[in-house]
Amino acid sequence: MRLVSIVGQKNSGKTTLLIALAREFKRQGRTVATIKHATHPAVFDTKGTDSQRHFDEGNAIKTLIAAPELRVLFERTPDDTDPVTLATTYLQGADIVLIEGFRKAQLPKVEISRTAIGLPPYYDPALPNAEEWLAVVTDDPMFQAGCRVLRFQDTMWLPVLASLALEYGKEV
Repeated sequence: MRLVSIVGQKNSGKTTLLIALAREFKRQGRTVATIKHATHPAVFDTKGTDSQRHFDEGNAIKTLIAAPELRVLFERTPDDTDPVTLATTYLQGADIVLIEGFRKAQLPKVEISRTAIGLPPYYDPALPNAEEWLAVVTDDPMFQAGCRVLRFQDTMWLPVLASLALEYGKEV
């Protein structure tokens, strides 16, 4: 199983990039799992439903919802688990795990940077972990980096990115 983190400024398109990459892997016949890092409590179910009541009112440490073709696990745990532990605990069997966020984790990173956001990329060659960046995907024709730079206008940027992720993703 390979792990790659998708990072970028707020509203830069991290989720859109992750979905495009996941679809590319699916097209290639690979199994994909994803992790989304949230900095705020996640809304997990509608108030008053049985599953929400199991978890909240029952104060369960874990609640598993078992439905046709879908399983959802809610778990009370401190937000101190790193993405490698999350992937190896919950996502065994995937060829690749695409992780949105966890920018500070020691993982290979793909950054999305769009000029419309008006903020510079996180990538900086002076960072002590600059070697973790596999690529920066951008619409900025002038952007240069010490890692691979892929531009949206390039016709093959997505398959190239998928190849980079498979080759250089963290193996666990």
